[in-house]
Amino acid sequence: MSQQPLRVAALFAGVGGVELGLKRAGLQTTLLCEVWDPAKAVLTKQFPDVPLAPDVRILEALPEDIDVVTAGFPCQDLSQAGRTAGIGGEQSGLVSHVFRLLDQHHPRWLVLENVRNMLVLDHGKAMLYLVHELEARGYSWAYRLVDSRFAGVPQRRQRVLFVASLTEDPRNVLLSDDAGEPEDEGRFRTDAYGFYWTEGLRGLGWARDAVPTIKGGSGLSIPSPPGIWIPGNPPGHRIVTPSITDAEQLQGFDKDWTLTEATADQKSGRDRWKLVGNAVTVGVSRWLGERLLDPGEYDESESDLMSDKARWPTAAWGRDGKRWRSYVSMWPQQRPYTHLMDLVDRAGLTPLSYRAAAGFYSRTQKAKLKFDEDFLVDMKQHVELMDPANKAPVGAHGER
Repeated sequence: MSQQPLRVAALFAGVGGVELGLKRAGLQTTLLCEVWDPAKAVLTKQFPDVPLAPDVRILEALPEDIDVVTAGFPCQDLSQAGRTAGIGGEQSGLVSHVFRLLDQHHPRWLVLENVRNMLVLDHGKAMLYLVHELEARGYSWAYRLVDSRFAGVPQRRQRVLFVASLTEDPRNVLLSDDAGEPEDEGRFRTDAYGFYWTEGLRGLGWARDAVPTIKGGSGLSIPSPPGIWIPGNPPGHRIVTPSITDAEQLQGFDKDWTLTEATADQKSGRDRWKLVGNAVTVGVSRWLGERLLDPGEYDESESDLMSDKARWPTAAWGRDGKRWRSYVSMWPQQRPYTHLMDLVDRAGLTPLSYRAAAGFYSRTQKAKLKFDEDFLVDMKQHVELMDPANKAPVGAHGER
């Protein structure tokens, strides 16, 4: 007799990164909830048979047969709730609606996902708020910071996975696997390096054989794909940016996953970059789904009891007002790795613009950071080649 698949209600579903990964693991999403119209258009296209609720604030209840509730709510909302609400007080903000729905329905599993900054938000008060709210309802919990590269994609993306349950042991889902972070040599090639061209003064986001975290956009809502340095390319084509379809695949989606009638009209691709940048890497949620279906066995002897004043570490678990630090790495597995230059469409790579390259190079000259000397040489040459004062266009082989 076949086992009934775990049924999922997905709050703050975005473009379905969590749901696609859970589906590939064998779970079944029976409710989606998302408020942003461009994201809803993607969900309607990709999950046409799943009911789509328009707003968590007006969602009255979850389906009775739900086993798993997922929620990747905005971290700034958690910050607001952490500052203004006590355990028994009147909560405000979107995160309160997750707890409201949990008060009416008691799923086997609760899965939360958020940015690494969640661990330090409001000096740790936001995490404390979240833990207090769950423990007040009788939940045990575990969380872990993971690096998307463990799932085989060349994107160094660190995100917090948080699992809680009233009846099960979340540690067996999140903390039982630990492959350890691999050495650069032997796993990562040296033919391409990712970086943030929007930085260069206090940070760089340097990543060997990978790109740094794909972001939804700058503070001005302008798409800002990461830069890629390809030392072996001709001059003028060594400093480039990936396409939006590259970005989709870097998140584990198929090409054009976020292409809809609404986003097709945008030349800048602004909404698509935001959709992809806010998504959960598909391979990460697939691993999580596999462990929800078949939990491992966590050895708690590797953990230490934490003091109430301790900072939130990269992994921990707790219940009944006590918490323990876990020393697991950000790599629960080491799945077969897709090298960056094997993933991107070389024909679709775009040379970084003169303005972006010149601004970045200028910042590197003021910074106290240590840069690869060959990288700076190529960046300076790229600025010179892209300078509008040099009116001849750069050819495919770097000639003018």
